[in-house]
Amino acid sequence: MRISGLASGMDTESMVKELMTAERLPLDKITKKKQYMEWQRDDYRAVNKSLYDFRNLISDNLLRQSTFIKKKVSTSASDDVSIKNVNSVSDFSGKIRVKQLAETATMQSSDKVINSDADLTKKISEMNISGLTIPTSIKIKAIKEDGTLDGGYEVKINADSTLKSVMEDINKNSGVNVIYDSFTGKLAFTAKHSGDVVGGNEIEFSGDAKITAFLKVDANNVAAAALNRGTEGKNSKFTLNGLETERQKNNFTIGGYEVTLKQANDKDITFGSEPDVDAILESVTKFVDEYNKIIKDLNSRIRETKYRDYQPLTDAEKEGLSEDQIKKWEEKAKSGTLKNDSIISSVLNEMRSALSSPVGGLTGANTLKKIGITTSVNYLDNGKLSIDETKLRAAIAENPNQIYELFAADGVKNSEKGFARRMTSSLEDARKKIIEKAGSDSAVNNTFTLGRLLNNYDNQINRFEDRLKQVENRYWKQFTAMEQAIQKANSQSSYLSNMFSNGA
Repeated sequence: MRISGLASGMDTESMVKELMTAERLPLDKITKKKQYMEWQRDDYRAVNKSLYDFRNLISDNLLRQSTFIKKKVSTSASDDVSIKNVNSVSDFSGKIRVKQLAETATMQSSDKVINSDADLTKKISEMNISGLTIPTSIKIKAIKEDGTLDGGYEVKINADSTLKSVMEDINKNSGVNVIYDSFTGKLAFTAKHSGDVVGGNEIEFSGDAKITAFLKVDANNVAAAALNRGTEGKNSKFTLNGLETERQKNNFTIGGYEVTLKQANDKDITFGSEPDVDAILESVTKFVDEYNKIIKDLNSRIRETKYRDYQPLTDAEKEGLSEDQIKKWEEKAKSGTLKNDSIISSVLNEMRSALSSPVGGLTGANTLKKIGITTSVNYLDNGKLSIDETKLRAAIAENPNQIYELFAADGVKNSEKGFARRMTSSLEDARKKIIEKAGSDSAVNNTFTLGRLLNNYDNQINRFEDRLKQVENRYWKQFTAMEQAIQKANSQSSYLSNMFSNGA
């Protein structure tokens, strides 16, 4: 039981509180160290995120050959033929003459199959098809993507099958698509792949003759075409730079270029390619811009002022301050968490070094300077890159693959590696060191250096708080004992006073 100043008249609670404030000073120091280390950990992780994003930008742009083989392909009749580069490093030019477009094979019912949309959901077993035995099936064969006939898909029909369910099965699993036309009551079948099966059919029906009769379809599309209720598949036919050839589709790839035939006009169409200088320039410029941003950020972190007089605030210290005052204080308290950091300083030096020496083994442009990218001579720019756009455009137009090799060459020695490969290696090394020191967002504290120190601070705080409870209890026991002694003395004094009064 705690007795608070009843006998002595003293403000015991305030006295204990002041005593405990003094006792808590060492704990506050530990708490502030922990808070500062948490800020430092978070700043390390922010740097790690920046390095990660920059590395990904390099990998997704400068280390992909597709970035540097982008080409503009123009044709004299874009409404008839379009051409675009897919993965070719060479230019593509000449003439193309389209004689015939590829077509898909089709078939239609010879007559009305059902009377209305409502019949689509009616069970086939209830449609009074003469001689039909359930379960049964039909097989549909169709042209494949390689121009041959597939092995066929068996469409099974059971007691619960409806025309709608059969059509859905055909569309999902066979080589043809089928639709129902409510105006004519007929079904229309279309092969999923265009082209001609040489010497054969593109669509074939077989199986239960009762079902094919119900669907009113011929045995194959060639037979249907002869009766004007179908068409035969056709290959596209064209002449490319004097070579007469065919393709199963109207969209195909030749020599790393994607060609799309749109109209068959049987006339010469000229085409030609050239490097897409604007697109390639944009990728290189983006790298330079992001490089400049990251070295500016990293330099600002290692040179940030550290305000040693501004320590993290405890909850008690925050109580007497406004939100604006707390914000301004913590801005200075958080400053300089990575000042002169060796990991960041090291990666900055390695990034600059990665761009400074020539790429061995390359003929022609083997330095950034030769393609118009130079390092600022102003030491205050901390190695900022600048671009001579005219020179870089000319280098890209002359040989875009040379620019790719300059960044992405993968030599055995580091001196033979491209600038982007050198830099990604430096970035990965730095990220590994940061993760070892500050962990990742999902890391457990005991897996990285600062985390283990934070755990140690937590243990110190817990032990100190336990000791503070003991100290506070001791103070209260002492004050309570004092109050009890004073109360006892007061009682004795009152007793004696009464005795003397009665004797008188």
